[in-house]
Amino acid sequence: MPIHDQSYRRYTGVREAPGTAWLVITVTGIRTALSKKLFLGVMLFAWAQFLVRAVIFYLSANFPNLDILAPSVETFRQFLELQELFVLIVTVYVGSGLIANDRRSNALQIYLSKPLSRAEYVAGKLGILLFFLLMVTLLPAMALLFVQMMFSGSLTFVRENLFLIPAITLYALVEVLLASFTMLALSSLSTSARFTAILYFGAIVFTGVLFTILRGITSSTTLAWLSFRANLEQIGDVIFRLQPRFDSSWLLSVLVVAALIGLSIVVLERRVRGVEVVT
Repeated sequence: MPIHDQSYRRYTGVREAPGTAWLVITVTGIRTALSKKLFLGVMLFAWAQFLVRAVIFYLSANFPNLDILAPSVETFRQFLELQELFVLIVTVYVGSGLIANDRRSNALQIYLSKPLSRAEYVAGKLGILLFFLLMVTLLPAMALLFVQMMFSGSLTFVRENLFLIPAITLYALVEVLLASFTMLALSSLSTSARFTAILYFGAIVFTGVLFTILRGITSSTTLAWLSFRANLEQIGDVIFRLQPRFDSSWLLSVLVVAALIGLSIVVLERRVRGVEVVT
């Protein structure tokens, strides 16, 4: 077949800056998740506690007899603690198939055959989880602090507890980074999103039950570092300048969380490859 035209034409498309390819993966993943009505309902319901707390703040600010409902540091600590349920739901719903589905369809070979590094691929997937998890932790907590200022009509509470802003930010980041990295690591180990979800949920439940059993046997909480959730609770108490609820060292909990994130990064480095390496 003769070639119709051999003339050269310059590329007229938009050239993206190097290192921004991960953003395409993140934006696409966010749009895909938001297109599902069930997930959108979960995200909206995750703000229910914010609305309830906002009403309580309004009542305490406008009715002197209800000053017992006035917010405190513990209020914001409890708010984030109760949001852990939605952190779990969002992590499982969004994250379980982020890499597993690509492995099942051999899409990793397509992704990494393009000018896209493994780090950019992981960053893109990580960005999806971070976006939604911060939407149910950091954003509503900060919004709640802003609502408190509005209803009280002063900056007294914030001025007296100025550390709340970095405390909320730090705890939310620790929580979402731990959840995101561990979920992505587990997702990279399987080709089934369902199996990944069960594995993640099972790990949280198993470590919690194990700690509860050992706590009953030893009548001590020194083994709290064995529990996925207990580590976050211990770190959260310290960040919010509250008395730690467990006897174990909070530094040990920090080391466990750091180790889990580090291990997850190692797993991702080994599992996210364009070609499966058999050893």
